[in-house]
Amino acid sequence: MRTNDRDHDIVLLGATGFVGRFTAEHLARSAPEGVRIAVAGRSERRLRDLTRELGVEWPTIEVDTSDDAGLARLAASTSVIATTVGPYLRYGRGVASAAARAGTSYADLSGESIFVARSIRDNHDAAQKSGARIVHSCGFDSIPSDLALGLAHAAAGGVPVVSATLRVRSLRGGISGGTIDSLRQQMREARKDPAARRIVGDPYALTPGPTVRLPGGTGRGWGTERGVWQAPFIMGAYNQQIVQRSNHLTGWGYGQLMRYREVVATGRGLPGFARAAGVTLGTAGLVSAMSFPPAAAILDRVLPAPGTGPGAEAIARGRFVLDTDVYPVEGRPVRTRIAAPYDPGYAGTGVMLGESALSLAVDDLPDRAGVLTPMVAMGELLAERLRAHGFTLETRPLG
Repeated sequence: MRTNDRDHDIVLLGATGFVGRFTAEHLARSAPEGVRIAVAGRSERRLRDLTRELGVEWPTIEVDTSDDAGLARLAASTSVIATTVGPYLRYGRGVASAAARAGTSYADLSGESIFVARSIRDNHDAAQKSGARIVHSCGFDSIPSDLALGLAHAAAGGVPVVSATLRVRSLRGGISGGTIDSLRQQMREARKDPAARRIVGDPYALTPGPTVRLPGGTGRGWGTERGVWQAPFIMGAYNQQIVQRSNHLTGWGYGQLMRYREVVATGRGLPGFARAAGVTLGTAGLVSAMSFPPAAAILDRVLPAPGTGPGAEAIARGRFVLDTDVYPVEGRPVRTRIAAPYDPGYAGTGVMLGESALSLAVDDLPDRAGVLTPMVAMGELLAERLRAHGFTLETRPLG
C-alpha cells in the first residue's frame, strides 16, 4: 500500500447523498485495513450521523463546493477525492480544479459532456504538472463502456479496431433525481450556449486537437441486426465520448477510424420492433422536452427530485448485462461481457466509485496524469477489483 504525508487517503465528498451513502457503505465494508477515509459535505451533523450508522470512526469535514479556499484545504489534506455531488456543471468545477492544482487524484460520477470538456480545458495541463489523476465518469457512466472496449482491444492483440458495438442485453434499475438533474442542467446550458450545444452532439468533444472525423458520424443505433431489433442507448452518446477520449489518450491505439456505438437489444419480430420504437421515441422525447422550457417546466413537477431515488426493494432487484463486440482490422473479433447483480445507478455505481477511489489511493497505477478516463487511469487493476465484488468482466473470441 502506498503511503503519504497527507491526513487522509480518501475523502468521500457528498457522502450523505443518495448515491454517496451507497459508496460510503461499500467503503465501510470493503476498504482494506489502514486506508484512511474521511467523509465531507455541507452538514457536519449529517456526516456524524452517517459514520455512527456505519459503525466507523472516520473524520468528518464540513465544506461547501462554492468555497474555493475550503476546497483547496480539502484537496491538500488527501490523496484522493471521490465526489458524488452533482450536477457537476453546478457543483463540480471547483472540486476538480482544486484537486488538479494540489496533485490530488479525483473521481466522480459525471455523465455531463459539457462539464468534462471544460474540465479537460481547465485542468488537464495543471494535473499533468502536479501529477494528479482527474478521472471523470467512475460509475455506470462510463466504467462498463470504457473498460469493456479497453479489455477487448487488448485481447484482440492491441491492433486498430474497425468497429465496436456495446449492446445492453439486460438492464433493471431506477433513475435517481440526481441523474435527472444532471440532464436538466446540461440541457439548460446547451440552450443558452451554442458552443456547449455542439459539445453534447460531438463524439469527439473530449479529444481536443486534430482528429479524423468519420463522415456521417460513428454508427447507426436504430434498426435490426441479425434479426434482432435495437434502439440507441440513452447514455451511448456520452459513453462514446469517453471511449474516444481513451482512444485519444493512448495515441489513437484503437484506431482513428474506429466506429463505436451503443444500443439496446429489444428482441425479434413485432414485439422487438415495438420495444425498439418505444425506447427510441421515449429517449428522443425526453431529451427534446428537457430542451424546451415549457415542457421542461412540466417535467420538473413529475420527475424525481434531486436527492431522491427508488426504494430499497427496487434497488435490490437491480442488475445489468452488457456485451461489447469488437472487430479488429486483423484477427478474430472478440466480445467482452460486463455484468453485475447490482442496480446500475445506485448499488453498482457505489461499488464502482468506491473501488475507483481505492485504486487511485493504493494501487501501483500506470505513470499517467491529467484528465484521464477509468481505462487509461486504472485499466485492468480496476477490473480485478470489480471482479472481487461480484462483477463479471470476461473476454472471449466471437463467432
